[in-house]
This record gives sequence, structure tokens and C-alpha cells, in this order.
Amino acid sequence: MNSHEIDYKIIGEDIQVVEVELDPNETVIAEAGAMLYMEDGIQFETKMGDGSEANQSIMGKIFQAGTRLITGESLFMTHFTNRGYGKRKVAFAAPYPGTIMPIDLGKIYGNELIVQKDGFLCAALGTSMKIHFNQRIGSGLFGGEGFILQKLRGDGMAFVHAGGVMMERQLNNETLRVDTGCVVGFEPSISFDIQRAGGLKSMVFGGEGMFLATLRGTGKVYLQSMPISKLIDRLSPRGGNAHKESGSVLGGLGNLFEG
Repeated sequence: MNSHEIDYKIIGEDIQVVEVELDPNETVIAEAGAMLYMEDGIQFETKMGDGSEANQSIMGKIFQAGTRLITGESLFMTHFTNRGYGKRKVAFAAPYPGTIMPIDLGKIYGNELIVQKDGFLCAALGTSMKIHFNQRIGSGLFGGEGFILQKLRGDGMAFVHAGGVMMERQLNNETLRVDTGCVVGFEPSISFDIQRAGGLKSMVFGGEGMFLATLRGTGKVYLQSMPISKLIDRLSPRGGNAHKESGSVLGGLGNLFEG
């Protein structure tokens, strides 16, 4: 096993925290600013890259860190290591209300998982994070995820955060159509694309959006019930109207008649 073998506990219901227990000299990596608390004996260091390639050159580390900027993440990652003599704990908080899902990459097909660019929270040292380009122009433009995703690779535990409730679905040579933006992650064996949301009438007046994300194949997919974009829409001054009209071609034109 290349990744450190860490123990963990998920705390909370709506706004969750993952508490990681580290043996001496074990390390967990996390997004900058995700740490909630750490016990005495835990030391942290900010580094370029995820540390999965110990012999990587400085130019390789700079390139890897630069690719994280493309995904909108911080240039650096924080490495938390237990330098004490007994077990020590460090906890990481989710950035907004939702669910933290532990994923054992060692049990994922090909030891790889493709996730939305802001879905990663923390992982055992040895997990690599690289950018994944969505080669289908339609899903990149309208699929809610954009052209650039993250690819997690390893054989240890990784923790992914999603808005609202997070669900795991196993597809067996099946097709699943999902509201755009609600796809958190999927195995590389799954094909991700978009399709029109029914006929013209449904696209214009249905309120479900002009397009739906389409997942096909055999493998695991992870979904979220409340993407942060939808949450922001509901909390915006337009509130309910934004929610009802956001998926319609008419959009906010109704407000012109209201005003």
C-alpha cells in the first residue's frame, strides 16, 4: 500500500467535520484553510504539490501546483503529520453545508476517481491530484462542471465534500440523467455528457434547465442534492423566483413584467 493508512470519524449531520486519527509519522494532506483543530503533537507544513511523488523535481512540483490554480484551488496544500508518540487527531471542516463522503480509492476501479474541481477536502498522504480535462465540448459548456475537473488517484482514503445530501449510485451498463451541477464525481469507466432536457416545450417551460447531465456505463457515480450554486441562488434577493426560473429559457424575463 502506497498511501498512509488513516482512521477517521465523520462528525455532524448538516455541516460535517471529518476527524482523522494519525499514528506516529502518518500524514494527511488537505486544502489550505480546511483545518478545524489539531491535537498536540500534530505538526503542519505548507507545500507545493500533494507529496505523492517524493522524488519529483522542483519544476515538476511547480507545474503540479500551477495546474491546481487552473482548477481554482490554492497553489499550496497543507501536510499534517503526527510527530508525537501516540495517536493524535486532526479535524477538517466542510466549506459549506453538505456532506463529507469517505472514499477508499483502493476499492475504486483503476484506483482513480474524477471529481468536481472544488470537491476535494483531504486525503491520506500518497494520494495524487491532477487535472482532468473534459474533452466533450457540450458537457464542458453546459454540464455544470466545466472543462476542468480533478482526478484523484491512490489506494488510501480520500474525503470528498458535496452540497446537501451526497449519494452513491452504481451503474451497470446503464444511463442516468442528472440535473446539471449535481454530479460530484464518477469513475473513469463512466462516460459523462449532456443531452437536451426533452422537447422544446419542456426546455422552455419545464424549469429543469435546457440540458441534463448524462452518465453512461458501468461504475460508481456520486451525486449531490444541493450544489453551492443553487444554494446561492436561493439565498439571493431574487430567492424563490431565481429557483423557479433558473432552468428556463425565459430566465428572469418575468421580472420585467412584474416591475
